[in-house]
Amino acid sequence: MTVGAIASRDRWIAAAIVAGLLVVYNANGREIGSYDSQPTKFAARELLLRGTLTLNHVVGATPTYAERMAFVLTRDGRYRSAYSPVPAIAAAVISYPLVRLDLLDLRSPLAPNRIAVVGASVLTALAVGLLYLTARQRTSRRAAILIALGLGLGTGLWCAVSRTLWQHETAIFGMAIAMAGFASTGERLGFRQAVWTGIGLGIAGTARPQLAPMVAVLLAGVWARAPRRAAAAATAIVGGAAAFLMFMNWRWFGTPLGAVSTLGNTNDVIHSTKGWIDWHFEGVAGLLVSPSRGLLVFSPIAAVAFAGFVDAARASWGSPLRWCAAATAAQFLLYGSYSVWWGGHTYGPRYLLDPLAAAALSRIPMRPAAIVAGTAALAWSIALAATGAFFYPHERWNSEPVDVDRDHARLWEWSDPQFVRCWRSGPSPQNFALFAVNEER
Repeated sequence: MTVGAIASRDRWIAAAIVAGLLVVYNANGREIGSYDSQPTKFAARELLLRGTLTLNHVVGATPTYAERMAFVLTRDGRYRSAYSPVPAIAAAVISYPLVRLDLLDLRSPLAPNRIAVVGASVLTALAVGLLYLTARQRTSRRAAILIALGLGLGTGLWCAVSRTLWQHETAIFGMAIAMAGFASTGERLGFRQAVWTGIGLGIAGTARPQLAPMVAVLLAGVWARAPRRAAAAATAIVGGAAAFLMFMNWRWFGTPLGAVSTLGNTNDVIHSTKGWIDWHFEGVAGLLVSPSRGLLVFSPIAAVAFAGFVDAARASWGSPLRWCAAATAAQFLLYGSYSVWWGGHTYGPRYLLDPLAAAALSRIPMRPAAIVAGTAALAWSIALAATGAFFYPHERWNSEPVDVDRDHARLWEWSDPQFVRCWRSGPSPQNFALFAVNEER
């Protein structure tokens, strides 16, 4: 079979993965939003409806939104989201054709929710499709498909990232673009590969500035693996994107860091913490093995990435493996040092979803024992991701019997893990709410 035929077949497989994931992601027919994710979906709706990212009309219709820390009254007298506008812009672009075809009524009560799930599910599914093509550069077709299924269905990409519009979906999409450019099988990157890496890192970094460690390490990898002109182009793209976001933050909030200081002032009160960073690094262990937040508890299939770390240790600095491993480790250490490492009210390990894009470079051992263990891990991972998609937050684990933001010891209790509570509570009554045809206006 020719190289062109192989590439064509892989593109069709990637398209099938995207289409299949869109069906699965939206099978529960609802948005799984959070307290903080609301302003982004409203900003996307306002951009489509009124051509603005401001939220004055939203707050005017529901004044209690002004009491939420994610709705910020900026120095120009307008309400805006405390978070990056990039995800809202991306979701508006995705939903625009639906509006033009009269498939989405922007004035309907459910319009913001539908914009959120359409935007998030499309970006997440596209990211997994891209990561399949990235994995295919380094491994067999069967292994690449398994990696895509593990990422798309066996992690919080299904039950968290694809179910609401916030930051993760756009950041992971950006990281998928960056991985596609950066994961060259050779020692050196070409100009086009470096540029695509820069574009992906620019999207990821502006959508979720917390990814700065990962972005910085991968950008350093571009300088190590690409000609200077190509590396300079990638750096200019990332720097330009960051400068634009900081300028808009300064214009709106009076500081290049945006509403970070505002969020920090309320963070301690809401989550019973002291400052952003906890130098005890409890989160390093918690993000891996906490009964209700651990990645290896909810998505043990992610352990396949450890094989990639073994390969990275053997590789040279001219290989993408070592740089991706270093970037993932840097990001993990940052998230593990967060005082609110559990991510507030959520399902599973939300903070470790961003670095999962690097798992596309993993190697899957095909020995019999490894296949059996991998199959079991994949089955468990998919079961828990489906649990989050169809059951959470009906179990009310985050708030009962006491708010987890107040009683942090609950994060370590095996007697009442979140996923078991979900199984006991049954499916969420909110399932299929977005499929409603008749809505009050």
